Amino acid sequence: MKAVILAAGKGTRMRELTTDVPKPMLKVHGKPILQHIIEGLMTAGIREFFIVTGYKAETIESFFGDGTKFGVKVSYGRQVVQDGTGKAPELAKTFVGSDDFVLTYGDILVKAETYQQMLQRFAAGRFSGLVTATGSQDVTKGGLNFFDKEFCLTKLVEKPTPAEIEALQRERWLKLGDVAWYNAGIYIFKSLVFDFTAKLQKSPRGEYELTDAIIAMLNANHPIAGLEIQGRWVDVRDPEVLAALEEEQI
Repeated sequence: MKAVILAAGKGTRMRELTTDVPKPMLKVHGKPILQHIIEGLMTAGIREFFIVTGYKAETIESFFGDGTKFGVKVSYGRQVVQDGTGKAPELAKTFVGSDDFVLTYGDILVKAETYQQMLQRFAAGRFSGLVTATGSQDVTKGGLNFFDKEFCLTKLVEKPTPAEIEALQRERWLKLGDVAWYNAGIYIFKSLVFDFTAKLQKSPRGEYELTDAIIAMLNANHPIAGLEIQGRWVDVRDPEVLAALEEEQI
């Protein structure tokens, strides 16, 4: 198993904190967010990493180098035009080869055991992919995932509008009192995912969306497992979240 980390963005919501460094290099308890992610993935036995860089790419590349000082191998690809999460993983296509790989955003922090649980869940069936999810009663927070009784993905709606939420409720996809499952931004894919990212068209937001590739995989009858993230899951999205992390135990 290999790992691909998307770390190309500036993180504009971090305001002046990302003037000189990209968001994944902001420190939590003395270490860059990206280092926490790599060390967590290492506990699951992963030793080969590909980091997609972009904004202040040299900051990331000079810190991690070839990975030797961390006991891993690190390769890089620069996303020159940051036009969405759907095309960014394609920079790692040669690196991935025919292997399965974990794909994560470079600003998502979870407990190390989450990565181990992901690998175990993926290995438990003949899956083409795995998505992680967090539960909430708020149906307006982000991308909605829907699962069957075996917790396999059946439907995905990226950032639903109020009208789409109303339709989901009317069609009984969303039921009062049920947990709303949100995309947690960490995945496992077989290399066949690149067959689907290659065919992506830009979304109404003008970006290539990874979730559109996942939807296409579902439509092509590729089984995709789900995993609820137990315990901490943090999207390090703004200075307030970053400050709160300093008060917590990693």
